[in-house]
Parts: sequence; C-alpha cells; structure tokens
Amino acid sequence: MIGKREPELPGSREWTIIEEGVFIEGRVYSRGSTKINGIVKGEIISEKELIIGREGKVEANIKTNTSKISGSFKGEMVASGEVEITATGRFIGNLTQKGTLLTIQKGGLFKGQSIVTDNQDNYKIEATEKPQALLEQKPAFSLIKTPSNHNSFDVRNSIPTKTVQNIKI
Repeated sequence: MIGKREPELPGSREWTIIEEGVFIEGRVYSRGSTKINGIVKGEIISEKELIIGREGKVEANIKTNTSKISGSFKGEMVASGEVEITATGRFIGNLTQKGTLLTIQKGGLFKGQSIVTDNQDNYKIEATEKPQALLEQKPAFSLIKTPSNHNSFDVRNSIPTKTVQNIKI
C-alpha cells in the first residue's frame, strides 16, 4: 500500500544551533531541529528534535517531538516522542509525553513528574504559538541596502530579541 506523504514545510530540514557564549531570553521557534549549547530562558518550540548539549543550560517551557538532554534543563516539557537524559543530563521539572518513552542513562538526573497522556491536543503546535512573521509568510529578517561605497549590510530583525553578545561579521 502506498501512503500519502505530507509535503515538508520550508525550514523543516534545517538545524537551529545556539552555541556556547550565546544567551537568549524570550521565544525560540524552529520548524526543524534545535541544538542548544548556550543558555536559553523562556519558551522553545522545536517541531522535530531538541538537543541540549553538555554545556547547554535551559530554563524554559518546551514543546517538541523528541529530546536528548546532556546539559541542564529546568521547566516544563511536552514531547510527543522519545526523551533521553544522558549520563551528564539534568532534568528538573515536569515532562508530559504521549507514551512511556523516557530513557535515563546511569548518572542522569530526573527530578519532577512524568505524565503520560494520549490527549493529542497537548502535542499540537497551535497557530498562536508560531511567530507572527511565520504566519504572514514574511521572512524573519530583511537585508537593508547601504550606499554603494560601503561593503557592509544591516540586518533588521522583525522578531523582538534581547541581545547580550555583539557579533561582527
């Protein structure tokens, strides 16, 4: 039997990577997978996979498909698939899952509540959770042309963010 396959959304194959030395406070939304080696506080929606690396520190409400935690997590997580806490991982908070797909390696820490529910509404990503620029099909940033005698460009971000580290290109 041949099944009907849903078309992939733009960006769903991409990785969002937040490296060491980067601090983000607010909302992070990714149609694809997300890897965090830096610090994130707020809310994270990663439609595919969320990985918190060894150096990653996350204090947030998270909604994702699957997750692997090797760093530190504190908050609420809703996952429709497997959640793995590695030997270096620390999970403090509540986990809501579709099934009993929680794996904790020797040395890993889980302190909180594990809730198993089949209620599909818990796992849906509602339109109200997606950034407004995505709903309007506009790019999240736009390039602004500078006079022709300059060799630089200016990026104007349409999503409000808090910048802690300046990066020169």
